[in-house]
Amino acid sequence: MVGGATSLLSWRRAAALGAVLAAVTLYGAGAGRLPTVSEAWDVAFVAFVLIPVTVAILWLALPLATARGLLPVALAVGLLAVVLEVAEIGSAFNTAKVVAFALLGFVFLEFFQELSWVVFVAAIIPWIDAISVWRGPTKVVITQHPGLFDRISIAFRIPGEGGSANLGPPDILFFALFLATAQRFGLRVGWTWIATVTFLGATLALTSAFDLAGLPALPAISLGFLLPNADLLWSRWRASGARAG
Repeated sequence: MVGGATSLLSWRRAAALGAVLAAVTLYGAGAGRLPTVSEAWDVAFVAFVLIPVTVAILWLALPLATARGLLPVALAVGLLAVVLEVAEIGSAFNTAKVVAFALLGFVFLEFFQELSWVVFVAAIIPWIDAISVWRGPTKVVITQHPGLFDRISIAFRIPGEGGSANLGPPDILFFALFLATAQRFGLRVGWTWIATVTFLGATLALTSAFDLAGLPALPAISLGFLLPNADLLWSRWRASGARAG
């Protein structure tokens, strides 16, 4: 099953994916030994280097979104992540979580038979996420159970420090879902990835500029999907309305 899935990747793409996975893991292991810099440079590094490199995993693994039987693979990677945590291999644990959540996002696309369903989800999840971060379950987890949040979230470690910027599991999952949607329905995959990374960087910058504990990331991820494809989505919607009429 795993061999069938990975055969969807060209050798160059597979090699690039392996290199990125290794680079992200090695950086996570050695980030604390790097020189410390100002907060502005930390934000710039995370926004313009670390986040794009890390979520390049989603881009490079995207052909796997069409694989059958992907759920057991995603669960196996999730189990591997648990083993890595127990073994206290934190950087590899973090990387494995990225892969597991990305694969689950690809799996979720199987539940969306129509493009309009994904658009509807993209339109409502920013509001749900905002409420969750400011007054809901996410705020409870972050403020009252920070250890749990650290275990389940994706950490982007600050150079030379013990702290990190973090994305929750739904952020990676929906990023992967929207990328896979763009691929499946003939939308702008590259621009979706670029726009999403840009909006995530802007969210991080706003969090730092206003000294906030955190901002919801799903609005950035939804906009990264909706804005670059707005004209295509509109034309598809009008065409479906014309057929229905």
